[in-house]
Amino acid sequence: MRPSSNIRFVRTAPRRCALVGMLLAAPLLASAAPLATLPVQVVDQAGMPLRDAVIEIRPPAGDTRRPSFPWRNAMAQKNQTFVPGTLIVPQGAVVAFPNFDTVRHSIYSFSKPGPFRIDLYGQDQTRTQQFRIAGTIALGCNIHDKMRGYIRVTDTPYAARSDLNGLASIDGLAHGSYDIVVWHPRIRGANGEWRGKLVLDPGKRARIAVAVRPDNGA
Repeated sequence: MRPSSNIRFVRTAPRRCALVGMLLAAPLLASAAPLATLPVQVVDQAGMPLRDAVIEIRPPAGDTRRPSFPWRNAMAQKNQTFVPGTLIVPQGAVVAFPNFDTVRHSIYSFSKPGPFRIDLYGQDQTRTQQFRIAGTIALGCNIHDKMRGYIRVTDTPYAARSDLNGLASIDGLAHGSYDIVVWHPRIRGANGEWRGKLVLDPGKRARIAVAVRPDNGA
């Protein structure tokens, strides 16, 4: 018996539907805004680059990416200095504090988002502390008063720290207008923060000028 034409139609219909679906989806994919690396520069009121400023960009609506960064959640003590001097970590991170000095350290913070104290520990030993609340943690050492460090706990995946030239790069955002926060211990603003909006355009450097206090070693 010859197969009926309606049977042949049933077998080929899914292929036709799949092809139509791909053609309909193609314009949507082509129109999606490409993601890029966005360069940002932070300068002070005199136009001088601001080092170790933390730039945070609020995620756009519908963005569910969780904060995660390529560097270690660690702040060492070396030559009686916190290294790095400013560290960005995601909210909820456990931060390691390895001691590479030949002397003992006792780390503490009175900062509201995460007060803590770590008792004396020595060379090649490590202690840890978890930070559950977003904000700035100012660090000190009970033994060495000159030691100062900062941990910026953030709830956005779009964050970076500026270098010697005030430059930072933030990955994964498309062209658009975003809410932005810049933090630095010398910024003249509540909690050391500058807040505003910024239009980011891939390939073009965004420049942010903030008012800062004189450098007194902070």
